[in-house]
Parts: sequence; C-alpha cells; structure tokens
Amino acid sequence: MPEWSWPLTPTPSVLRRFQKPPQNWKSGHRGMDLAVTEAGDGFSSPADGVVFFSGRVVDRGVLSIDHGNGRISSFEPVETDLTKGRRVARGEHLGSISAAGPSPSSAHCIRTCLHWGVRVDGEYVDPLGFVSDRRPSVLLPLGEGRPAP
Repeated sequence: MPEWSWPLTPTPSVLRRFQKPPQNWKSGHRGMDLAVTEAGDGFSSPADGVVFFSGRVVDRGVLSIDHGNGRISSFEPVETDLTKGRRVARGEHLGSISAAGPSPSSAHCIRTCLHWGVRVDGEYVDPLGFVSDRRPSVLLPLGEGRPAP
C-alpha cells in the first residue's frame, strides 16, 4: 500500500520523471512533472502536514508542506491562500495549478503541469516512491498438485 496519495485525481500521467543529479550542484530534475487538464485544476496534500512555505519564488507560486520525519513536499506553479503554520490533512484541497508561464522560455513544462518535489532530510528524492509500491516482485513456488498456468 502506498504511503502517500497522489496530489492529483485521477492518478496523473508523469510527463517528466525525477532525475537525481550526480552532485547536488549539477543539473537534474528534482521532482516529477504531472499532467493536468488545464490551469486552474486543483491539487491536494499527499499526506498530513503543516504548511512550511507559501509564496512566490522568482515568477511562480510555490507551496511546501512539512510532513514530519524530515519529509517536505513542494508544488509549483500554484496559487493558494494557505499560510505558513496551517495544518493540512491527506487529500485536503491545497489550491490550484497556475498556467505554464507567460512565455515558453519561462515555463517549467511545455504545457501546464504540476511539478512535485520531495525532500527527505534536505535531499531530493523520487516522489514516485511515496505513491507506488516499488518493492521487487517475488515469485512463489507453485503448490503441489496445481498445474502451472
């Protein structure tokens, strides 16, 4: 069972996956981009937490939720009226997704998307690990007397 829920419903397509940079200062993709139907779509909290940051960073709205145990999730570009310190519950509506950007060069995605990043103890990790069961499959032996499928 996944530890968190997806911040979008239904489960979105992943437009761009997490790519850990070889060193913290090098390029990579510190989160994943999720497909949305259009700007204005809502998003929700993947787990219980407290608003850690809500404001503008450069040219876009960003919301960060502290989920405890060193885990912080961040969403952009978004619009929200939540303020620092506000408690949120898993699945609670947090705000809406902003348009891709005023010009193609300023947009994070080619089309409107929700960028979702997760940090654990300050290090970016793949958000997919929180919403999917990524344990390896285990093949069990067939019981005696049962034919193989």
